[in-house]
Amino acid sequence: HPRQLIKLAGLTLRENSSGQHKGQKKISKRGRRKLRAILFRVILPLIQHNAAFKALYHYYTTRTVNPLKKKEAMVVLCGKLLKILHALCTKRVHFNENLMMADLHCLQEAA
Repeated sequence: HPRQLIKLAGLTLRENSSGQHKGQKKISKRGRRKLRAILFRVILPLIQHNAAFKALYHYYTTRTVNPLKKKEAMVVLCGKLLKILHALCTKRVHFNENLMMADLHCLQEAA
């Protein structure tokens, strides 16, 4: 399952809380460190050179409700990349940008 891959990479969110205190959510970093490093090295050129990933990155960093910081947006895109790679391997289909962007309605309206 793709969520297992995200967990394996240590990209799941965990909250640092105790008692009444609610801490910030951060990535767990409990997975494979090298896998996480490779994902970050792959996502940087994808954001720079792939139009779909560039649009997603721009959306996550500039949305009006809960805009993400640059590094947070990269973490989200690393998880999305793992989900895409899982789908490509299990379903044996080609990459389709339109399917990747289908869950974000505001990007569909802008295009």
